Amino acid sequence: SFTMNMYLFVYDLIQFCGHSWIFTNMIIRFMTFGKDSLADTFHSIGLVMRLCQLLSVLEILHILIGIDKSRLLPRFLQAIVFSFQITERIIVLFVVINSQEEVQGKYIVCVLFFLWNLLDVIRYTYNMLARMGIFYLPLTWLNFSLCILLYPLSVLAKGFAICVSLPYFESFGTYSIKLPFPFTFSIYFPYVLKIYLLVLFAGMCFIIRNLFSERMAHLGTGNIKNKRS
Repeated sequence: SFTMNMYLFVYDLIQFCGHSWIFTNMIIRFMTFGKDSLADTFHSIGLVMRLCQLLSVLEILHILIGIDKSRLLPRFLQAIVFSFQITERIIVLFVVINSQEEVQGKYIVCVLFFLWNLLDVIRYTYNMLARMGIFYLPLTWLNFSLCILLYPLSVLAKGFAICVSLPYFESFGTYSIKLPFPFTFSIYFPYVLKIYLLVLFAGMCFIIRNLFSERMAHLGTGNIKNKRS
């Protein structure tokens, strides 16, 4: 309906504004302060980044209740893919980076934010135009092709950020829990993160396969002809 389409357009617009502000802020700060700006990235844009990532949880709901009709692949599959991608970011951003101040000043945080926001600026630009029935082939190609290259790089950056954080979780005991009697085991959080690393890289194969399928669904010869017409 028109109301739902307008709601999705406003949602995409809000996300576009947020990620554009982050992306522009990062570039301007780097051009102004050089490498010194990298260590202060989280403190400068961390709040807006967290708000954008929390807001992105709504995208899973959009797919599940069927108001987002732009997905060509099965709804359940898309919900799984988006859930995994959004969960990745939330875990790394809120659990790994936000909880360890020592990690926030690492250069890998800047690299990770750059990759995330580059992808999202392109994605939300494409989404907004698609809501209005406007399809530019170069933008469509960029949206469904660049993610195949940048997503594995972002997974590597996430993995590196987790590895960098492990010594701090070991030293400070953050999130590690020793269960009281009668339980006889403890939850050592660095082990949880190491297991999550395996899940992260295993899930990457599934996500990349889905990205290729989505690219074919949108950039197949028939779809390109339909969008041109």
